[in-house]
Amino acid sequence: MLVLDLAVKSLRNRAFSTSLTVGSIALSVALLIGVENVRVGVRESFSNTISQTDLVVGARGGTIQLLLYSVFGMGAPTQNLSWDTYRRWADHPAVEWTIPYGLGDSHRGFRVIGTNEDFYRHYSFRGGQAISVAEGRPNSGLYDVNLGADVAAELGYEVGDEVEVTHGLGEIGFINHDHMPFTVVGILDKTFTPVDRALYITMEGLEAVHFGWEDGAPPGAASPGAAAEEDEHVHAEDEAVAAAEEDEHDHAEDEAVAPAEEDDHAHAEDDAHAHDPDLSIEDVEVTQLAAFFVGTSSRRDVLGLQREINEFEGEPMMAVIPGLALNNMWQGLGYAEVGLRLVTIFVVLVGLLGMLVSLYTSLDERRREMAILRAVGAGPDRIVALLVLESVVLAAAGAVGGMALAYLLLSVGQPIAETQAGLFIPITPPGFVEWLFLGSVVVAGFLIGFVPALKAYRTALHDGLAVRV
Repeated sequence: MLVLDLAVKSLRNRAFSTSLTVGSIALSVALLIGVENVRVGVRESFSNTISQTDLVVGARGGTIQLLLYSVFGMGAPTQNLSWDTYRRWADHPAVEWTIPYGLGDSHRGFRVIGTNEDFYRHYSFRGGQAISVAEGRPNSGLYDVNLGADVAAELGYEVGDEVEVTHGLGEIGFINHDHMPFTVVGILDKTFTPVDRALYITMEGLEAVHFGWEDGAPPGAASPGAAAEEDEHVHAEDEAVAAAEEDEHDHAEDEAVAPAEEDDHAHAEDDAHAHDPDLSIEDVEVTQLAAFFVGTSSRRDVLGLQREINEFEGEPMMAVIPGLALNNMWQGLGYAEVGLRLVTIFVVLVGLLGMLVSLYTSLDERRREMAILRAVGAGPDRIVALLVLESVVLAAAGAVGGMALAYLLLSVGQPIAETQAGLFIPITPPGFVEWLFLGSVVVAGFLIGFVPALKAYRTALHDGLAVRV
C-alpha cells in the first residue's frame, strides 16, 4: 500500500503529463469499445427488423439485394412481380399468410409502401412484436396513408393532414402525384426499425396513382423522341397538302383528325379516372407488386416451398430465408469488421506506447527522485514496483475513463443514428468482451511498466546524486 500511495502521489505531482497519457489511453479504449458496441448494435438492429417471417419473395436477382429493398428500405427492385403470380402462391397449401409490398414512390425522401391489412396482422419485429397504431387507425381506404413514427415526427404531420407522393425512390423524385393526395389516418407506434421511416398506403392506392402509366409515363406526357417525330410528321404533311388538291387535303385531314381525337379522348378518360375523387378501393384492380413476405403453416414446409418458388417457370422469381440471407450479408461484411477491429486495436497499442514513452523519458527528470528513494532504504525491487504500479494506474485510469467516454458517446449518438439512419443501437451494460478489452489494457500496462523499471533498476545510486553540467 505504501508503494501504491507513493505511485499515486508521484503521478499527481506530474499532473499535466499524467492527464495527457490517461486521455490518450481513454480515447483509444473508447474507440475500441464504441466500435464493438456499434458493430453488435447494427447486427441486432438489422436482425430485429423482421421476425417470424419464413420467406421473402421477389424478382430473381441477388438474395441480399432482395432483403435490402424489401425489409430495410435500401435500393430498388430490378423488376416487379405480377399480381396473378402473387395470388397463386398466396393460395398455396403450405402458405398460412402473406404480406404484399409495393414500391416505387416516395415522399420527401421517405419511402411510400403499398400493402394491405395483412401488414398489421402478421408483420413482426424484435422477437414477435406486432405493428400497432399509436394515433388514428390503420389505412383501409383508397386515399388513406399511415405514417411511420419518424416520418410523422420529422415532418410534423398529424392525423388529417394531406400528403402528396412522388414517383421515384430518391430524395428528388421524377413526377409528383399531386392530382391524388392521400390523407393521414394513422401514425404507427415506434419500432426502432426501418418501419418508422416509411409511409404505408393500400396496394390499390399505389395502383391508382399510376393509372394510365402503361408506357412508363403519365397520361398525355410525350417523350422527346415522340415530339420530334410529331414535328417531322407535321412538316411532311404541310408539304403534301401544298401540292395536293383542296378536296384531297380535306379528305386526308378528316382521316388524320379522327384517330387523333380518339387518342385525346382516351387520355382524357385516363386523366378523369385518375382524378376521380369518388373512386373507391373496390374499383381498382392491382396488377403488380415488388415483393411479398410469407409465413408457412409449418416450419417443415419452408425449404420445400422455397425450392418450388425458385424453380417456378411462370415468372422469374426467388425466395430467401431472412435469417440465412442476413448471415450471408454479415459474412460478406466480416472482412470489413475484422479490419475495423484491427485498426482500433492498433489505436489502443499506440496509446499504450505513448504511455511507455512518457514513463521512459520522465526517468531522466526523476533521477534525483530515484536516488533519494534508494538512499533512504528503498531497494531496487521497490523502485521496480513503483514504476510498474504507475504504469498500471495509468492504464487502469485510461481504461475506465475510456469505457465511461464510450458509453457517453453512445448515449449521445443513439438518437442521431436512429433519426438519420433508422438504426437503433441498444446500450447494454458492459459484457464479457468489454471487460476483456479493459483487462487486456491493464495487463498491457503492467507489462509495459517493466521497461522503464528495468532502466531505473540498472541505474547506480551515485548517478542520481551527481550533479550534471
